[in-house]
Amino acid sequence: MKLHSKIYGDKGPSLIVIHGLFGMSDNWNTLGKQFAKYCKVHLVDLRNHGRSPHANAFNYDVMCEDLIQYLNDNSIEKPILLGHSLGGKVAMKFAFSYPEKVEKLIVTDISPRRYNTDFHENLLKILYRLPLEDFENREEIDAVLSESFEDRGMRLFLMKNLYRNEEKKFAWRFNIDVLLEKISNIQEADFILGTCDIPTHFLKSSKSNYISNEDELIIKKHFTDYSIATFEEAGHWLHAEQPKRFYNEVMGFCLL
Repeated sequence: MKLHSKIYGDKGPSLIVIHGLFGMSDNWNTLGKQFAKYCKVHLVDLRNHGRSPHANAFNYDVMCEDLIQYLNDNSIEKPILLGHSLGGKVAMKFAFSYPEKVEKLIVTDISPRRYNTDFHENLLKILYRLPLEDFENREEIDAVLSESFEDRGMRLFLMKNLYRNEEKKFAWRFNIDVLLEKISNIQEADFILGTCDIPTHFLKSSKSNYISNEDELIIKKHFTDYSIATFEEAGHWLHAEQPKRFYNEVMGFCLL
């Protein structure tokens, strides 16, 4: 599968940024342009997300195969991989599967372990039941979603996936049918076997439970060359909440 991407910059190491579940390359535009001062930046859309093609298969194996094709199509050798949440697990899977193809790894607020996806499945069910064809504007959709999700930031994040189709009706950019059916496939972490010697920097949020103290023991077990930076007073979307600190951490590690 040919992934959609946005490319910024033309010098320095190749940096591939992989978004999280329900995300897309557009979410990383501002940081991507900043990273491009020192790196050639590739903001990719995972399959079934953003402007990349939709497909029935959705698991870590096929997402890594997509990434291999992307490297080959763009003549990229040994990039730095930066992944947030789901993208972080894709990046770890890729690093364990093809260690010779990765220069460095930056994993943002996710651990090398299994995660429950009940919350995300329930969220998808709520979105699936929305009669998008009945809405005239985004404000109406936001009002309905607010009944289920109090966090306006999360609603805005989800609604970035809305667009007008050829019939001028609202539709989701992500493949809601396949994600709803296959969401449990991204729980796993059984690809974390043995050790990874690639220099790896974990970025952890203090107000998120995605990287716990127990998870740091798992990281220590499987990564021989790792570091962890904690973002105080930041939640799961730490790159959006503290972009300056995030930029400094990423560039500091990339340019070591």
